[in-house]
Amino acid sequence: MTIRPVFETHIEALRISVYQTNEEMGQAAAEEAAEIIRQAIAEKGTANVIFATGNSQLTFLAALRQMEVDWPKVNVFHMDEYVGIDPHHPASFPNFLQRHLLDYVKPKAFYPVWAPAEDSEAACREYEELLRAHPADLCAMGIGENGHIAFNDPPFADFDDPLWVKVVKLDERSRLQQVGEGHFASLDEVPTHAITLTIPALLSAKRILCIVPEARKAEAVHRALRGPITEECPASILRRASHAHLFLDRDSAARAFGL
Repeated sequence: MTIRPVFETHIEALRISVYQTNEEMGQAAAEEAAEIIRQAIAEKGTANVIFATGNSQLTFLAALRQMEVDWPKVNVFHMDEYVGIDPHHPASFPNFLQRHLLDYVKPKAFYPVWAPAEDSEAACREYEELLRAHPADLCAMGIGENGHIAFNDPPFADFDDPLWVKVVKLDERSRLQQVGEGHFASLDEVPTHAITLTIPALLSAKRILCIVPEARKAEAVHRALRGPITEECPASILRRASHAHLFLDRDSAARAFGL
């Protein structure tokens, strides 16, 4: 049975749906994601999907792995990784995606972002080549507490970045979020740099689902939807993306819509 939102609207080009709970939001986003993937497979035999990682994606990923999707026809990509992190560290993003999705489904291929401490620039170039060779049918993303998308943190985000993948310095608030989510014990343990897909790479996907639950994201959602479109709140660029759909729960929507 299709889950109905408690509120729907558009702000500029961006479609927005608000659900009663995080779980209902994740289920609804998964239903739409599965349909996008199925349509891509029907049209061209394969689908290319970019996933976000992080706690905000857990209900979505849990629901998606229960959907009817022909995973052996899906190529899986993701958005970012800490430079120099042990690939087996619990906070490693390919590791996260493995635990919460890939251990349950068997895609055609998984292309993890590797971020070696040495020659990370070459790793960026290689991943950009992969992305350009496999145009994304779907990008499933979140919004960070500082308004970032992927690791495009203010003040380093660039709406017109000429690169699709690059090394970035992480904003302290972004690093603190990783501590708050329980991925690291202290700020000192959080790496200071990461490889990330840039904003043009994320927006290049044919469809974008932005999945943002929880009260701790309410301020970032408010800034993204009610403030100026600016690189100081990178997620605000979604208001220009008619191919994007923002999924919220009541908690994350509270400030923006007074729900």
